[in-house]
Amino acid sequence: MRWSRASRRCAAVGEQRTQLYFWAAPCLLLACSAKSCAGPGSAPETGTRPSAESAASTPAASAAEDSPVLRQRLQAAWKAKGPGYQPRTRHQDPDGTPQYTNRLILESSPYLLQHAHNPVNWFAWGEEAFARARALQRPVFLSVGYSTCHWCHVMEEESFEDEAIASFLNLHYVCIKVDREERPDIDAAYLAFVEAFTGAGGWPMSVWLTPSREPFFGGTYFPPRAGARGARQGLLELLGAQADRFAKDPTSVVRQAREFAGKLQAASAPAPAGALPGASLFEQVRQTAQLRFDPEQGGARGAPKFPSSFPVRLLLRIARRSGDAEARRMALSTLEHMQAGGIYDQIGGGFHRYATDARWLVPHFEKMLYDNALLAVAYLEAAQLTADARYTRTAREVLDYLLRDMVAPDGTFYSATDADSLTPAGQEQEGAFFTWTPAELEKTLGTADASLAQSWFGVSTAGHIDGRSVLHTERSAADLARELRLSPAAVEQRLEKIRQTLLAERAQRPRPLRDEKVIVAWNALTLSALTRAAIVLGDARYAEAARRCAAVLTQPLDAGSSLPHLFLAGSPQGQAFADDGAFLSAALLDLFELTADARWLERSEQLMESLEEGFADRTNGGYFLTASRHEPLLSRSKPDYDGPMPTANSVAALTWLRLYAFTEDTRYLERAQSTLRAFSHAIAARPLALDQLLLALDWASDAPKELVLLVPEGQVPEGHVPEGHGALAPSARPLLDVLTRRFIPNSVLVVATEADVRGELGQRIPWLQDRKLQRGRATAYVCENGTCQLPTTEPAVLAAQLAQARPYP
Repeated sequence: MRWSRASRRCAAVGEQRTQLYFWAAPCLLLACSAKSCAGPGSAPETGTRPSAESAASTPAASAAEDSPVLRQRLQAAWKAKGPGYQPRTRHQDPDGTPQYTNRLILESSPYLLQHAHNPVNWFAWGEEAFARARALQRPVFLSVGYSTCHWCHVMEEESFEDEAIASFLNLHYVCIKVDREERPDIDAAYLAFVEAFTGAGGWPMSVWLTPSREPFFGGTYFPPRAGARGARQGLLELLGAQADRFAKDPTSVVRQAREFAGKLQAASAPAPAGALPGASLFEQVRQTAQLRFDPEQGGARGAPKFPSSFPVRLLLRIARRSGDAEARRMALSTLEHMQAGGIYDQIGGGFHRYATDARWLVPHFEKMLYDNALLAVAYLEAAQLTADARYTRTAREVLDYLLRDMVAPDGTFYSATDADSLTPAGQEQEGAFFTWTPAELEKTLGTADASLAQSWFGVSTAGHIDGRSVLHTERSAADLARELRLSPAAVEQRLEKIRQTLLAERAQRPRPLRDEKVIVAWNALTLSALTRAAIVLGDARYAEAARRCAAVLTQPLDAGSSLPHLFLAGSPQGQAFADDGAFLSAALLDLFELTADARWLERSEQLMESLEEGFADRTNGGYFLTASRHEPLLSRSKPDYDGPMPTANSVAALTWLRLYAFTEDTRYLERAQSTLRAFSHAIAARPLALDQLLLALDWASDAPKELVLLVPEGQVPEGHVPEGHGALAPSARPLLDVLTRRFIPNSVLVVATEADVRGELGQRIPWLQDRKLQRGRATAYVCENGTCQLPTTEPAVLAAQLAQARPYP
């Protein structure tokens, strides 16, 4: 089946480089079929090539070094895909056999496999490709993206499926594809070059390298030829110009590339540590956020609109401690407008990647696991701050979407779903799965409910994308109830029935592609979200899902192995990067608060010690993305930008502080402070670029609360809470609700029995010792720095003890 993708918009770049578009490492092209592989073609002598114009009639070439053994491997790999395999290419024989198969068929990355049947001689990243470039004295063309990247798909169809462009690449370059989700270290190294070279960055990312891996030219998306999309130069012209440049004077190109690489390495060298940042930064943050704030739609002004571009969780903390009504309004307005907009899946729950407009209306339809995990936590925190059920409902819908559509059989979570899907006419279109027409509503719901759905969800004949409407809600249910002369409860009931009917109907449509990589860092964020939901909402479903996920993620550690970066089909792959370990450590601390199971605290400490041993910057503080055991690259990144995900440094700083609060081990406090000092200059210059790191600074400037709920023996199974707080007896629930449904972010929580206090938990957590039940009833303790208020068995007294927040010093 021929596949085509309509392109509607350009990838955001620069500060919004947060679109994680992952591309495979280029592999060697062979012209293979199911029956046989064509014999090797001949490459021209180094330095000679057809012109860019003549390339248009040149057939795709095979590489001279291709061996019968390699061809047999590729053919065997293609056959092993089985009868249900559909090659992702327009170059197919009438029986569906792909005309081209390259080395990417041997890879496991979903993104690389998408390109396995391009007529480009793609290599995966590795010494084989660079050795070939050195032997042939050719430059390297590096393409980086990811499997659900819309504009990566566009560039693939326009350029990498174009036989003339592929032929030119094969004759004059060694081509490498990289999945940036699989190799974030490679992506970070060359993204830094592209940003320095062009002033912006994004995906797909295209970089020209010397055979020694130094970059000398680069950019993001390029149209195929001059004139396409109004471009003065297209990819084919750029390929010709850079091939000419390298062929005529390779020594000069290499020298200039090495000079540029040296400057880039110097510029990316870690800054020296400064003083511990002061709490005065929080007022600067509030003022800066207010300047950026869109008073009409929430979030940052302008378009495109990313959820991560506005510091909602930080503003919630500022509002809590300073009583700043404006900080509170900005955070809550942003959450409300996002939930009402088309960026939110009004039928199935979950958030799309970003909105292309300033109204949060028309999204880029891919859904990323990490976006939804982080947003679920933000809505839970808003629910704690406000006691508003709207935020609770959104958090539940997001997590229920993940448990319905993104969970793997073993309880881990897949990475993402694509923006594109099939229309009713069978054509690929962005958002087809999620959008509706009035006729489709009427067919599904009947006339009366379709009319209500059109009014509520803003569906019209004109639509938003090619006559199809993005569902959004710009009215309140109360307004709709007044218009219909019904009670709000009756309208809500009717709307919920409509949602469920539409969800069932939508499930029959062709679904977007799902990237089934299980990335440890992204799963750790999801584990945190599920655990926080189980704590706040007391929902045993989320507790069970969290336990299943944690068991798989920590299984390599239980077996004595190191933490991997990801799992594919249940098999661990690659070595963990800093964010994998830091995020998982934080998530296991959350799970410890839910279960009081000491093994999760132990695993959290183990992961942080591994982070310290393998990733620490011993001179300046903080943590590199890669460990010393990872492949050396152009530069060693120490992330200092909280984009769609927090950096490992931001999460590590807060995790060290939480571990110190539990254990009173001063080494942990010193490491947290060292990490904050490592970025003190960056925070002072651009605090909103590290808004997640400021969550740690907020904690460090506070007096974190030590919250203990002691419950009588027999009210929890096996002396602790392995099933989560939902296993507590009803008599303990009122106190627990007071502890968990208030917004007290700078706190640690232990729910235990007196036997736990006398046992391992009391040994690991010094301030648990001597805690006792009052009159044999569930008893709460609220402490700061080991000093406690009077223990209480009364929810009202406990609420009063928790009411005051310490202001910023």
